[in-house]
Amino acid sequence: MQVLTEDQCRKAIESGKLELAELTGQSGLAAVILTQSWCPQWRAMKNYLPEAEKQLPGLEIVYVEYDKISFFEEFMAFKEDTFNNREIPFVLYYKNGVNTSRSNFISLEGFLGKLRS
Repeated sequence: MQVLTEDQCRKAIESGKLELAELTGQSGLAAVILTQSWCPQWRAMKNYLPEAEKQLPGLEIVYVEYDKISFFEEFMAFKEDTFNNREIPFVLYYKNGVNTSRSNFISLEGFLGKLRS
């Protein structure tokens, strides 16, 4: 798993989008998670993500706990307004660089299913 840097978060706000190639390289399967550290659903997901990586070799998971960055409110507004989603964790699923699905909290089986479908 890789953590988004503050610079990557600022670039997302400035451009109005997440640059997947920069975030995940050329991975066939990727998940980008935007969340806050205190969220119990995020803690549950974070615990199962290593298992997801084992079950799907090559899966790249990128996340940010945006309550820990200095421009928290600005990033939260970007996330909520850009993706029209006010819940956390917020997950974007990608196959070969194309966004195929999105969700909020989801079980391991559901997470893997969205990446496999």
